[in-house]
Amino acid sequence: MKPPKSRFWLPAARTWNPSRGALSRRSVLRGVARGAAVAIGLPPLQAMFDGNGAAYACDGILPVRFGLWFWGNGNLPDRWVPDETGDGDAWALSEQLAPLAAHKSKLLIPTGLDCKLDNTSPHGSGLAGILTGVPRVSFGIGGPTIDQVIAQGIGGDTIYRSIQTAASDTSGESWNGPNSRNPAETDPYAFYARMFGDTFVAPGEDATVDPRLGLRRSVLDAVMGDISALNSRVGAEDRARLEQHLTGVRELETRLARLEEDPPELESCERPSEPTGDFSDLDGRAQVRVRNQVMSELIAMAFACDQTRVAAHFVTTPVSDVLFPNASSGHHDLTHNEGGSQPQVHDITLQLMECLADTIGLLDAIPEGDGTLLDNMVLFATSEVSLAQTHSIVNMPVVLAGSACGFFKQDHHYRSLSGDNVTKLLISLQQAVGMSVSSFGDGAAAATGGLSGLEA
Repeated sequence: MKPPKSRFWLPAARTWNPSRGALSRRSVLRGVARGAAVAIGLPPLQAMFDGNGAAYACDGILPVRFGLWFWGNGNLPDRWVPDETGDGDAWALSEQLAPLAAHKSKLLIPTGLDCKLDNTSPHGSGLAGILTGVPRVSFGIGGPTIDQVIAQGIGGDTIYRSIQTAASDTSGESWNGPNSRNPAETDPYAFYARMFGDTFVAPGEDATVDPRLGLRRSVLDAVMGDISALNSRVGAEDRARLEQHLTGVRELETRLARLEEDPPELESCERPSEPTGDFSDLDGRAQVRVRNQVMSELIAMAFACDQTRVAAHFVTTPVSDVLFPNASSGHHDLTHNEGGSQPQVHDITLQLMECLADTIGLLDAIPEGDGTLLDNMVLFATSEVSLAQTHSIVNMPVVLAGSACGFFKQDHHYRSLSGDNVTKLLISLQQAVGMSVSSFGDGAAAATGGLSGLEA
């Protein structure tokens, strides 16, 4: 199946070689000993980190970004995992990874990673394990999802600390913590208006400060004063609720301040064209691939314009019963009720990987520095189960695209033979974007140290 035609113009490749003055976290001391070249790695130095304890990204020239790309209902592991004869750099795409062939050189496929939580909640335990590393609580997610953890580390310098989108009718699974979901935007028109509407200023455009911004900031200042007074009158539990609510208020305050500043001078930032077309269901079938395409185009340009550095995109979500093309029933229903080798479930997984290939291709088409936007980020694609028929949370499906400025290996299959804790991957993802973290998770999912076998 051919990908939908792109609606947005993407700039042609440019060559940009600025001098790099910042000290990279991957810097080494080089010299010659007895006629042979030697290199000695450096320990973490203050010069490598900013005031928030995050490493300067891409040698301080370009920002590093993080993307979560999620689909529901897992895969068929026996057709997902690459053949055992090809590990490391000598690997071949499996049947279900075949749609990603055009991007193989920029993929890292970890297999054999397990969620260590007790599998007591079908679809829910795996979701908690793969996105939070924290056990579920009685009413759902028990901790922030990985996109929000990373947003806390690297999202403070942009208009939007993070963005959430979806390619189907779902609220998504991005959470700040218990009872605090970040609803995903499902309407391409509304998402375009928010990211590239009246308040967006492209590099080179004359910025006209909206006079209403100052008034809004004044109102927020007054509200903050009232809340500070209220904090002194309520108990600890209410203060915790107020603090959670205040996060959104502070983000709005920061966003208004950013809107009053000049836009960043980023080479590939362009004001995209507004989406066109009808994205509603056709004959009861969601236009998942078309909606994924347009949302991915907007996300890519939001990254390129430094509107945000963290995005969570949900193609579908756990227990999703989206009716895909050529399917006789909804996706979740088929995972449990289709017999034999589940050919329709297999076909749906292929369609989802075609969607992922579309997203990867759009990120890789935007030039940045000596490479592309994809090179300066990591896209973490995953699901909440492996084999949905049994709600298995061992051998979780994971695709990593992009090296995060050279942190991750590329064109590589990492096979864990010991069932590594998938929380270790969450640690590696945080380290890849420059966050100084060595442990993560809670309870049975807690882990120390990342997966060094993924590092370049």
